[in-house]
Amino acid sequence: MVERLARAKSRQDVVAAMAVYHPDAVLESPPLGTRYVGPDVRSAVEGWFAFAPDYEVRVDGHGMDRGVLCCWGEISLTPAFTWAGVAPNGRRATVPVFMLFRFQDGRVSYESFNFDVAGVARQCGVEASALVRAR
Repeated sequence: MVERLARAKSRQDVVAAMAVYHPDAVLESPPLGTRYVGPDVRSAVEGWFAFAPDYEVRVDGHGMDRGVLCCWGEISLTPAFTWAGVAPNGRRATVPVFMLFRFQDGRVSYESFNFDVAGVARQCGVEASALVRAR
């Protein structure tokens, strides 16, 4: 299921990604300070693809304990913009990632998406704070 989600996200396929998420799913990214629930997950996925139109994720390994699946690997993306309005340099960034998942009714009910925001910022020539959306 997680590999199917990774493939869908690497194709920027919102419909396929949403077929993996439970309707009441929670999607959060602590490094970005974001949390989306239920129907807002779709807009979060669409927003991520607008931000990173060439996004790719590679899952290298996983482990599970007490119903929580941890996957790790690498993401690559070229930010199209920053929330602060600072133009990125157009270079593709590649950083480590780990994701935590929980499941319900055969679908992803929770995802915590964690990556090196400072590493992306450094590679794209912007401050890390420019990549974090103020709420």
